[in-house]
Amino acid sequence: MQYRPLGRTGLEVSAICLGTMTYGQQNTEAEGHAQLDYALDQGINFIDTAELYSIPPKAETQGSTERIIGTWLKARGNRDKVILATKAVGLSTMTWFRKDGSPARPDRRQIREAIEGSLHRLQTDYIDLYQLHWPGRPIAQFGSSPSRWVSAEGEETPIAETLDAFAELVKEGKVRHIGLSNESPWGTMRFLMEAERTGAPRIASVQNAYNLLNRTYETGLAEISLREDVGLLAYSPLGQGYLSGKYQNGARPAGSRTALFERGQRYETPGCEEAIADYLAIAREAGLDPSQMAIAFCLSREFMASVIIGATTMEQLKTDIAAIDVTLTPELEAKIDAVHQLRGNPAP
Repeated sequence: MQYRPLGRTGLEVSAICLGTMTYGQQNTEAEGHAQLDYALDQGINFIDTAELYSIPPKAETQGSTERIIGTWLKARGNRDKVILATKAVGLSTMTWFRKDGSPARPDRRQIREAIEGSLHRLQTDYIDLYQLHWPGRPIAQFGSSPSRWVSAEGEETPIAETLDAFAELVKEGKVRHIGLSNESPWGTMRFLMEAERTGAPRIASVQNAYNLLNRTYETGLAEISLREDVGLLAYSPLGQGYLSGKYQNGARPAGSRTALFERGQRYETPGCEEAIADYLAIAREAGLDPSQMAIAFCLSREFMASVIIGATTMEQLKTDIAAIDVTLTPELEAKIDAVHQLRGNPAP
């Protein structure tokens, strides 16, 4: 396993991070524990979750992933061996996160309730990386192309208030470091500027979607990552499994997320199928597993802190973790870039 710096925190995180959002719906507690055991044995020291999970978000399963990780931590007694990341929800009309039924907002009161809930479920007294899952302001995201402006209006929680709430948790020792997720270049820089102005904790990372079908991070955020030491934690490196090829020609494998929940629309937009076919052809020609090639591409980016993988089977997990040993040649990267030039970012 490789290890990389997490911003300016002094922490070294595994280049592959274990994502866990399937625990509680697609994966049982026993399966989650088995995945966590295997990942730790392979040198992964970085685990990511969220108060929202499991996926898809539902009131009856909210927090189930954190609870499964919490029982694993208690049973193994290995809290000191992992760097644990979780997230508080941003602006949302969903009302099941807070005890009083309020719509979600990343304000001081709700951030306080969120961290207390996560600590209880995870059975720990601190979080290594506490992230804002998405902004506290209206913003087009989750499948909206950043190359096309979409107007969004409505109430918002000021960045200064959210950062101040995070600062209180760091001061109390409940959180060691903070990060963002699903954030824009503007939002990232505003958090950095506010921290510099007030002396509040500095964000260490941005967790955004990044894969062969969506390289939009490179257009603005990559430079911020490199110049400001705010690394990318790439989620969906396989495009919800589409880059593995398992959904080609309309296939819907039993037990897959798309078959169970019909949540693949982000990777079924015009141009996706053709782009996927092109990348699969490159992998076949190179004699590579397509999933491993897709993950290896993400790992090769200089702005990458860690690549978040998720799996529903041990076979998938083993294949994905083994991508750490795959190196893309300059010739292979050139072929990938040629497809990107032709196909662009069909699934932002």
